[in-house]
Amino acid sequence: MEPYDKKTAALIERSYQTPEIVNQRLRTLAVLALTHGESVLDAGCGTGLLLEQEALAVGSKGRAEGVDFSDAMLAHARGRCARLEQVRLQQGSIEALPFEDASFDAVSCTQTLLYVEDMEQALLEIHRVLKPRGRIAIIETDWSGAIINSLDQAMTAKIFDAWSLVVVNPSLPRRLGAILRRIGFGAQRVEAIPVLNAGYSENSFSANMLQNFADSAVKQNVITAAESKTWREGIDSLTQRDEYFFCVNRFLFSAVK
Repeated sequence: MEPYDKKTAALIERSYQTPEIVNQRLRTLAVLALTHGESVLDAGCGTGLLLEQEALAVGSKGRAEGVDFSDAMLAHARGRCARLEQVRLQQGSIEALPFEDASFDAVSCTQTLLYVEDMEQALLEIHRVLKPRGRIAIIETDWSGAIINSLDQAMTAKIFDAWSLVVVNPSLPRRLGAILRRIGFGAQRVEAIPVLNAGYSENSFSANMLQNFADSAVKQNVITAAESKTWREGIDSLTQRDEYFFCVNRFLFSAVK
């Protein structure tokens, strides 16, 4: 995948501090159940929002590692976690994690596997670096189930379908559980975490994602720039009538090695 640039990293930094994504992090922390002194890896740590909370959970005697492919993302994470001596960040690939076998009590991975060419190799790497009985928490989204109120639902479908041309593993949640079992994870649990925006805010998760999806569809030549503009104007008109509505389910997979 292409590394995120500074503009995209800043967009994710903003959208991932919205209430619905804060709730997602709280659920992730709950299933990991980190305790003081433990070691945790955030594989695909992004701007470090989850890693910061994980570091606080394991405390100064613990260890919190973050790996990401994007230097732009890591720049945000380094600033956020600079005061936390238990945190170490490095650029790297989830398909070849730079750690010894059985290094961590827990591993988190949020919205990363959909971009990874060899997704099963990445999961094998996560399995490898976990200690026996180590825990995982993985979040992925099934965008095929997204709901958005728009004036042109056929255009909406084209725009959302175009996402499958951008990412390597679209609609991953529906097959992730079977892959985890095959690799050797047990005690698996899955819960849906809805991302729901029943009203419009320019800083909401969905506002940022809709623009991203429309831009991606144009780049993939699925729609024209003019069609993208008309589609967004239609959503804007619904917003002015207080008829904005967006929802998609993210799925939190937890399991034990």
